[in-house]
Amino acid sequence: MKPDTRQKAVILFSGGLDSSTVLAIAQKEGYSCYCLSFQYGQKQTVELEKARQAAIANKVSSHLVLNLDLDKIGGSALTDDIEVPKNREEDGSIPITYVPARNIIFLSHAIAWAEVLGAKNIFIGVNAVDYSGYPDCRPEFLDAFSRMANLGTRAGVEEDKKLCIQAPLLRMSKAEIIRTGMKLGVNYAKTHSCYDPTGNKACGNCDSCILRSRGFREAGISDPTEYADKN
Repeated sequence: MKPDTRQKAVILFSGGLDSSTVLAIAQKEGYSCYCLSFQYGQKQTVELEKARQAAIANKVSSHLVLNLDLDKIGGSALTDDIEVPKNREEDGSIPITYVPARNIIFLSHAIAWAEVLGAKNIFIGVNAVDYSGYPDCRPEFLDAFSRMANLGTRAGVEEDKKLCIQAPLLRMSKAEIIRTGMKLGVNYAKTHSCYDPTGNKACGNCDSCILRSRGFREAGISDPTEYADKN
């Protein structure tokens, strides 16, 4: 077997629509992809099984699942005994589904793994257009985190190993993301986005389901998601 000479990249990978599209983009660009997922005390653990299946199907170089007990901190409808809001009116406030500092925590682990792997690139599927108002999905956050990462790591202070956080979906609408993924062969029927699933079925009415459903509709593509209910 020939050695893999491709550049390595760490992909933050939830098994959802956005991270699956990011993985496809990174693979198209020729990276050897190392997917990183988290069991962080989230209620929607079905996403981890979707991530495992997708990692195998896409023949990634490695898939690492780390355990984080963010449910012990709580403070989010995704990790705490708080009801997931349904059919929420968008009012500009940060919703209760925001997990405190989640992307800061996830990216920190991704950078640590990237240092060990010798990978310069970390891919994340954040989006600042069709999103739920999370502060850690904004370009200002990514810019600041990138500067911090290169100040506080060995890789960052060695000139030839600057770390780069790539967010290829940042300026895309959900419809644009879906069209991009379809062109790259992403099987969205195998992805999971729902915050409050019933078994393997999406609820249909949480913020994530609404954004996903609207994205398929605006893209003019049939939504393959199986919903338990959708108003």
